Amino acid sequence: LIGAAVRTDTHRTAIIEWLPPQERQKEIKNRRGWEKHDVVYQATNGRHGAWVLRHLVAMVQKKDSKTQEAALSSLGALAMDNPSVANILTKTPTLEAPVPALNLVLTHAKSRVTSVQLAASLCATHIIRAQGNHYPGHLDHTAVLTVIHVVNRILSSTSEQPQSQIKACYTLYSLVRDEKDICVEAADQGVLASLASLVKSITPIENSDGWEIDEPDSRVSLREAALKAIAAISLFDKVIKREVADTYDLIPIIQACLTEKNVGVRCSACHCLRSLSRDTAVIKTNITDSGAGMALYQVFKKEDEDVRVIAASLATVCNLVNDFSPLRKVMLEDGLLPRLMQLFGMEDQEIRVSVLWAIKNLLAKSQSSTKDMVMQHLGWSQLPDLANDSDPEIQEQAFAILRNLTDDETGVSLVFESMGGDTLANCLSAGLDSPHELVTRETTYVLGNIANSSRSQQDLMFTHPHILDGIHHCLADARPGTRVPLVGCLLTLLRTNPRRKRDLIEAGFVSTLRHLCERSGGGGSGGGISVGGSGSLAMSTSPVGPRHHMHLYHLHHPHRHMICPEDDREAAVLAKQVLDLMDPSTIGEML
Repeated sequence: LIGAAVRTDTHRTAIIEWLPPQERQKEIKNRRGWEKHDVVYQATNGRHGAWVLRHLVAMVQKKDSKTQEAALSSLGALAMDNPSVANILTKTPTLEAPVPALNLVLTHAKSRVTSVQLAASLCATHIIRAQGNHYPGHLDHTAVLTVIHVVNRILSSTSEQPQSQIKACYTLYSLVRDEKDICVEAADQGVLASLASLVKSITPIENSDGWEIDEPDSRVSLREAALKAIAAISLFDKVIKREVADTYDLIPIIQACLTEKNVGVRCSACHCLRSLSRDTAVIKTNITDSGAGMALYQVFKKEDEDVRVIAASLATVCNLVNDFSPLRKVMLEDGLLPRLMQLFGMEDQEIRVSVLWAIKNLLAKSQSSTKDMVMQHLGWSQLPDLANDSDPEIQEQAFAILRNLTDDETGVSLVFESMGGDTLANCLSAGLDSPHELVTRETTYVLGNIANSSRSQQDLMFTHPHILDGIHHCLADARPGTRVPLVGCLLTLLRTNPRRKRDLIEAGFVSTLRHLCERSGGGGSGGGISVGGSGSLAMSTSPVGPRHHMHLYHLHHPHRHMICPEDDREAAVLAKQVLDLMDPSTIGEML
């Protein structure tokens, strides 16, 4: 019951902290009034506390396989996304077992009973991932390999029941999801080959029209699960994507599954194409040449489609409209923008964010005519509202759209003319004041683009003091990933508009920049770092960051909050250059 019913953190906490009435009284008597021991202490010291966990660990050691399976499922459900419980089960011997519970779980993964193997593998997966997500870089490699080997054996076996293979697929999905290193390890161990062979054996594309005639539900469910696992394992690594597309030639099967009656299969097929479309080469060749891209686009356009399939296909479209995609122009000419605006009117926030993501990618490296067309549909009057939206993800995408609109001087002029200086200034101020780092960072890139434009447009930052104040505040308090483009923006301003040196000095930037150099151990001449001039396309070398911004869509957005360890160093190098331009004597011999 615990394994099947527990779904939320609240459920887990309630069960973990539960005590039978008699145990509750003992716990109260044995504890001083001010003491409240955490669950780790309770599990390791005495018979009282963490009652459910301790009894489940004891049940895992029983001889009966059904009891073992039930206890393993329950432990896994309680450990899922729960680092404190995972920590107990990984590192803490209890009175019920002389070794950590994970050791017992992995032993059962080698059971002769398949259902026990699967329960143990899923339990181990939840423990591994709960720990790994909470302590990055601390994945238990041995435990990961144990689970992979169990799953691979079941997937590659011709004698296993479909239900067992379905469970193996979902266990694999839970293990590899959003974790690149485990994806690569699983592929290296032959899991991808097993999945490819499995999905081919149950998906006869030569006669796809006859799939649904007397096809067992178990086969349909297995097809869905296998595709979902393939999507997860191929999300990050380019080699794996190309194995899926070329070595195993799975795109025809994925394309055929886009039209299957079962919603889950269609959704999983969309997720596969989303993963594969994060690679430029696969988009340009396999997805375009096979017709799979346009097949997915037709699914995306269906107004009566299930919302889950719409969300998955939209996430793929976000990748297919990047500037390097041959399908961008085709989709634009085939009603893409009206469909996006129709979806943007939905109440589903995930879909609304994805629509803005698609628009952002449409605008990346786009011609002025494309920018005009896109903004006619989105509406210039709506952009300020989006930049001030209560949802930070909406805000982030709004500023990313502004960033791509202003990727050259013509684009900057278009934004100034269409929004007006005051409205634009208010949006930029709101972005700089945002407590959400990703919103602030996108705002700084817009400022960097304006800094690369004409002097009259640069003056926006100085005629609206709240913008300059916001920049100053962010320099002092923002994370390194935001400070780098901000300092680069100041450097561009001073190089192209030296008369503004006095404004920056009077606004107090000297002491802030000096402090940035000091705390970052700044030094060096900053050689090799250059600021792209107005309209420059060599944006990878520009400290204000790329003028345009595109992003291959990943639904869970992993690693987007990671900061490069070199960012502080780069910010310090740029800060020294700004100080030297303001007045070399202000920094003296400090660096």
